[in-house]
Amino acid sequence: MQAIEGPPGLRERKKRRTRDALIRSALELFSLKGYEGTTVDEIAAAADVSQRTFFRYFTNKEEVALSVQDMAESRFLAAVLERPADESPLTALRTAVLASWDGIEEAIEAVVPLELHVRTYGMIQETPQLLAAHLRRQAELEDRLAAEIARREGLPAQDPRPRILVAAFSGVMRETSKLWADVAGGDMAELRGTTAAYLDQIGPALAENWRS
Repeated sequence: MQAIEGPPGLRERKKRRTRDALIRSALELFSLKGYEGTTVDEIAAAADVSQRTFFRYFTNKEEVALSVQDMAESRFLAAVLERPADESPLTALRTAVLASWDGIEEAIEAVVPLELHVRTYGMIQETPQLLAAHLRRQAELEDRLAAEIARREGLPAQDPRPRILVAAFSGVMRETSKLWADVAGGDMAELRGTTAAYLDQIGPALAENWRS
């Protein structure tokens, strides 16, 4: 019989609080001084821990800068893996991304204020080192998604359809994320609605004659 997991113990809660404090301190400093103008020592001091403690939680500044993004992406991937096998690939991706956003605002707010997360997204787009890292991680996520779609559909690795679908899906997600940060000001309800509407246009946009 499988044991039922209880709430995290004191040690785990303390580790989580330390990690969250480092994330908040880092993102606040990045917002004030810029990514390149902030040092690991300053982040550790702001979180009231040692530099050694910082490196127990994060490999470098890049990792802490992308940590909230990573949380959101991990929730999405987990939601994809939970979708029933009889769903079509695009339906599975669409349903998973919307489901992964259930409670995401609260999950983010438990670590950093939502407006700070929005500002961090803008900083990532404007910082070449972070943007390169973000795009690299996005490519890795797309590889995993394409592999999962191929597995679900029983397709050979050389079949291009999973990668084409994931590329179209990811393009929509990039576009709606920009609108979320630039226009919607971080409103999660608006992001959800816009994303659903845009994803519903993938099929028609590819199949229809736009001039008719």
